[in-house]
This record gives sequence, structure tokens and C-alpha cells, in this order.
Amino acid sequence: MDTPLRTIESILPQLTPAERAQVLQWVVRDLAGSAPGIDKTSGICGGAACIVRTRVPVWTLVQARRQGLSEAELLASYPTLRAEDLINAWTYARMYPDEIEGAIAENEVA
Repeated sequence: MDTPLRTIESILPQLTPAERAQVLQWVVRDLAGSAPGIDKTSGICGGAACIVRTRVPVWTLVQARRQGLSEAELLASYPTLRAEDLINAWTYARMYPDEIEGAIAENEVA
């Protein structure tokens, strides 16, 4: 079965260097708005941005940090997380502050 990735793989050798450069520019432009290590999947955690391989929402980590938990405490509390996951979470939170603030507000206990 031909997947889009296999199609690209088969076409790439036929492209000129200039065409390959153009494809690369498209890929870079597409990835510019992405956040490594963060996934948003409909139906998982309400579609909230989560750390990959986990169901730990970014907003939860941001809120815990605001409440005074250190990174070491977060890593101890969430044993599936790695230090790089926290870096990715903080980066995502800086990229999408309105989304994170909205999720925190939605999930606050009154």
C-alpha cells in the first residue's frame, strides 16, 4: 500500500536540487508552528495539549508549577515524564499562552 511518505520517498530522487530545496522550505514552514513533544488528540484529555507518550496535559504542569512545585517534584509526581518533557511543556505554554490560560480556567475548582 502506498502511503504519502512512500510517495514522497519515490518522487524525491526525481526532483532537481532546486525542487528539493523548495520542498524543504515547505516542510520547515509547516513545522514552524509545531511543538515538539506535545500532542493534541481529539478524545484524549478533552483534546488538550499533552506530553507525548502520556496523558499529562501541559496546563496541569503549568498550574502545578505556579502552585510552587519544582521541576524535580513534577518529575517525581509524574514518573513517566522526563526533563525534556518539561522543557517542551514550558515552550508550548509560551507559544500558546491563551490556550493554556483557558484550559486552567476551565479546570479550576470553584
